[in-house]
Amino acid sequence: MLTSSHTWAGSSKDPNDELFGDIVESTDLDEMDRYQCVFVGEPYDQGNVTGRPGARGRPRALRNALEGTKTHHFDNGPVESIGDLGDIAYPMGLSISDAQSAFLDVTKRVHARDSLPIFLGGDHSLAYPNARPLLDLYESVGVINIDAHTDVRVFYDDQPHTGTPLRQLIEEGLDAYAQIGARQFGLSTPYIDYVDEHDIEVITAEDVYLDLDESVQRTLTAMDGVDAIYVSFDVDVLDAATAPGTSSSEPGGLRSIEVYRILRQLAGDDRIEGLGVYEVAPTLDSNGVAINTSARGVAQFISGYQTR
Repeated sequence: MLTSSHTWAGSSKDPNDELFGDIVESTDLDEMDRYQCVFVGEPYDQGNVTGRPGARGRPRALRNALEGTKTHHFDNGPVESIGDLGDIAYPMGLSISDAQSAFLDVTKRVHARDSLPIFLGGDHSLAYPNARPLLDLYESVGVINIDAHTDVRVFYDDQPHTGTPLRQLIEEGLDAYAQIGARQFGLSTPYIDYVDEHDIEVITAEDVYLDLDESVQRTLTAMDGVDAIYVSFDVDVLDAATAPGTSSSEPGGLRSIEVYRILRQLAGDDRIEGLGVYEVAPTLDSNGVAINTSARGVAQFISGYQTR
């Protein structure tokens, strides 16, 4: 079920300003194909296992940050044609596995339409239900995960969590997986072995620092031959100084300008079939730094997508 949760309204006193709040319109599943892109809110953080919850407040905070953001990119011009489907409602008290199933019931219907969905999480356990419908819609599917962590962990107590979504997708038939922004000392040896066994392309944060364009090219090369690509943007890929308000904040990450360029370049690939933004925790955020940084990331991605 989708529920309307936000009324978009511009907030500038300057009549020459055009803001996201001026152009985003509420819509529903029947009308969403009027828009190139649609937001889907996912206020859920029960899959978090770090002991730092708070991501359930992310969709509303992200909309608030976008509302006052101007729509014009210097090189690409103004973004336009954005709808908002509201938030996915789910019964409280579900196990993480059952919650993933509840979200999957809705994301299947969203992916069945032509508009590009932009999922506003929520914790990263939602990457599984957000990308899973593509495995049934396309012959071959790849995921690009912009993330500090590879998220191929095992279940805890027979339940998935924020560390499992990519392993779940791989074990259900995902054809290609590339991670960009991985931290050194962020993955244990058994998971390194899993990465090697499944031919996962891992580009570290250091790789990006040394040569961003080459890192993006390696990422896209790993997607050779797939028909559809889902992009997952876990905000903990950013350095802790840039985005303190996330459930798994770590030093040694990417700068915001690097993430923006990566998002914009990836969005230009004509196989892109969705974006998910995860793991901002407004209650942990200092002066809205992580929220505002990730909101601009969404704007950058839309800009790249709409100029393909």
